[in-house]
Amino acid sequence: MPANLPASALGIMLFCNVAWAMNVVVSKIAVSTLGLPPLFYTVLRSGIVLVVLFPLLRQIPARLPVVLAIGFAISGGSFALQFMGLQSATPSAVGVVTLAGAPMTVLFAVLFLGEQVRWRRGIGMALALGGVGLAMGSPAEGSSFAGLALAFCGVLIGSLGSVFVKRIAIGAVALQAWAALISFAIMLPATFTFETGQLDAIRAAPLAVAGCVVFAGVVVSIGAHSAYFKLLQAHDANLIVPLTLLTPLLTIGFGAWLTGDAIGWPLLAGGVLAIIGVAIIVVRPSRNIFKPLLVRPRL
Repeated sequence: MPANLPASALGIMLFCNVAWAMNVVVSKIAVSTLGLPPLFYTVLRSGIVLVVLFPLLRQIPARLPVVLAIGFAISGGSFALQFMGLQSATPSAVGVVTLAGAPMTVLFAVLFLGEQVRWRRGIGMALALGGVGLAMGSPAEGSSFAGLALAFCGVLIGSLGSVFVKRIAIGAVALQAWAALISFAIMLPATFTFETGQLDAIRAAPLAVAGCVVFAGVVVSIGAHSAYFKLLQAHDANLIVPLTLLTPLLTIGFGAWLTGDAIGWPLLAGGVLAIIGVAIIVVRPSRNIFKPLLVRPRL
C-alpha cells in the first residue's frame, strides 16, 4: 500500500479505474452495437452532464473563451474522435492508444511551455509511443488502423488541451460544466449536419441507450472524475496519479470479457511497453504540466 494513502482512497481509486475502463466498453456498445452516431452520442453525454452541473455555470470564470477552448479539447472534441474510432476498433486497442496521452502532453509542454525533458522522461516517452505504435501498427482482429488512428487523433486533441489546464483559474468540476456546455453547443449542429439515424437508434433500444448515456455522463464524467479530483485535493498527486495506470489493464480485460476482443501479442506487448513508459513519465516532476491529466487527458 502506498505510504500515507488510506484504504478508503484505494477503494475510491479502484472505483474510478473500473468506471473509466468500463466507459470504453460502454462507448463501444453505444456507437457500434446500438448504432448511435458518434457525434450524437457526444451530444447526449454532454447534455446529461450539462443538466446535472448547470448551477455551476452561474459564476462565469475569468478568460472564458480560453476555458471553453480547453474544455472542448479535453471533452467533446476528444470524445467525438474516440467514439468515431470505436466504431471500427476494439475497446482493448483503444485503451492502449489512449496511453499516448502522457508522452504527447509532455511533448506539447515542451513546444508551448518550455518544459525541460531529461533522459529518464525521454526514455519514458519513447517507450510509451513505441508501445502505442506497435499496437496500432498490428491491429488485432476487430480493429482497423483507421479506427485506431481516429482514437489517436482524439488523444492528441485532449493532450493539447490538458497542457493548458494549469493556466486557467477554475475548479475541475466547474470546468466539466463549461466543457459540457461548449461540447453540446458545437456537437448538436454537427451531428444533424453530418450524421443520420439518431432517432432511429434511440427508438430501437431506448433503455440501452439511456443506460449508456447515464453511465457515461453521471457515473463516469461526474462521479468518477469528481471523486478523482477530490482525492487529489486530499493527497499527494504522486500517490494518486500512478494508480490510474490500472485503467488500461482493466480496459483490456473488460474488452476481452464483454465484447470478445481479440488480444494478440502486439497489443499485449505494446500495452506493456506503453504502461512502463507512462509510469516513468508520471513519476518525474514537472512545473508546467497538470499531472492528474497525464494518464487521463480528458474529462
